[in-house]
Amino acid sequence: MEENQSPPVELSPEASPPLKELKKPHKAWYAVYTNSRAEKRVSDRLTELGIETFLPLQKTLRQWSDRKKLVEKPLISSYVFVRIIPKDYFTVRKIDGVVKFIMIDRKPVPIPEAQITNLRILCGSDAEVELSTEVYAKGDLVEVTVGSLTGLRGELIRVGRKQKVVMRIIQPGMNLTVDIKANAIRKLEKK
Repeated sequence: MEENQSPPVELSPEASPPLKELKKPHKAWYAVYTNSRAEKRVSDRLTELGIETFLPLQKTLRQWSDRKKLVEKPLISSYVFVRIIPKDYFTVRKIDGVVKFIMIDRKPVPIPEAQITNLRILCGSDAEVELSTEVYAKGDLVEVTVGSLTGLRGELIRVGRKQKVVMRIIQPGMNLTVDIKANAIRKLEKK
């Protein structure tokens, strides 16, 4: 043996560093945007591939000229929720009818389990649910768009219980409480 080399050191099993356990990829919920009216077809195709999906449906009474029928329609148009691990991303993306994942900073956004649970509760209820993407804040100028008050304009003071909207119509201190749903108003541009 040469002088500069030290003898090989044998490590006992107790002294060796522990092997890292391989973590199983974590499944998370993601929102997938679909072509218009393709939600059920996309959900069925994904389910056939063994991917867990959730398509929030709402029962609605539809009126035709000759009959009425209870039908199920998507609660949120053009959206299907999928519970996947990251490697399933491209499988989902390749499905005919899938447009894209909802993303922030070019990464699919995981949907918290609590929000999926809330959607399941809404779908299981007999409440009439309408989707509004509008966010109202105190001071917004709004206009009524539905019913006998169509065209009425004012300043939004608050949205109260049961979606009762309080609007200032004339001047500060003279507020009018209107029994109207928040989805029956629209926000006006501030001047």
